[in-house]
Amino acid sequence: MTLPRRPGPSRRVRVREITSTGSRDREDRLATEEPLEVRLASPGRAAERVSVTMRTPGHDFELAAGYLFGERIVASADDLHTVAYCTDNTLSPEQEFNVVTVELTGPVRRMPAARVEGSAAGSACGVCGKQSIDDVLAIATGASAGPGSRWQDLVLPYDVLAGLPDTLRESQRVFDRTGGLHAAGLFEADGTPLVVREDVGRHNAVDKVVGARLLAGSPTDVPVLCVSGRIGFELVQKAVVAGVGVIAAVGAPSSLAVSLAAEAGLCAVGFLRGERCVVYTAPERIGV
Repeated sequence: MTLPRRPGPSRRVRVREITSTGSRDREDRLATEEPLEVRLASPGRAAERVSVTMRTPGHDFELAAGYLFGERIVASADDLHTVAYCTDNTLSPEQEFNVVTVELTGPVRRMPAARVEGSAAGSACGVCGKQSIDDVLAIATGASAGPGSRWQDLVLPYDVLAGLPDTLRESQRVFDRTGGLHAAGLFEADGTPLVVREDVGRHNAVDKVVGARLLAGSPTDVPVLCVSGRIGFELVQKAVVAGVGVIAAVGAPSSLAVSLAAEAGLCAVGFLRGERCVVYTAPERIGV
């Protein structure tokens, strides 16, 4: 009997590298991209699909828990009865490790919105930006910190902020092998990393770090969330619901991301590279 093999975070391939001086055949590694289906069950209610996202295998339970936390389906680890790979006998061996079922301890409070390109409360067709912001702020109501409320006195030294991308990069083990993954990390105000995760999707990486805190029974409302790439609306949404004080990225934010951050009282920092950054909201939280 052949047991199903869990997919790894990277895969070997043979490639031909061509340069101006010639070519050579060699081995390379690619970041693994596989679908993850999240199913939700509760007492008296059978499991049903609530999300499918393309992700890098690894930390799948954290990803599922973080996604449901961002949707306010769960508020703490106490809401989780079990998180496990699905044992549905209709699944093929290849599918077994691509389906996670989360069973709640109580009834489902609300069903998640359709996930669009990783957005847990997607700005889908017919939904304007203002309505999307209002929807996120409504979801965040009752979160551990509330939008912007906990961090009014936070002042993050610039030298600490400037060092976060390097700290994030040092923890990207799969990126070292593939060059193809995003990262997200939660940090203390002195720059101490709490948890760092990688994924092909920026939103998945954020779900994983939030889910890691949730499954550990630790608070999600920590001072800083640092991400690789750009800041999209869905990343600010997850930061607001988690209750962080600052979201920082090496890339640019979108207009709707900045609008949501401003409404929620979240400090948003972009272009955090070298000796420069741009603070878009709540600039008083960055000390210079």
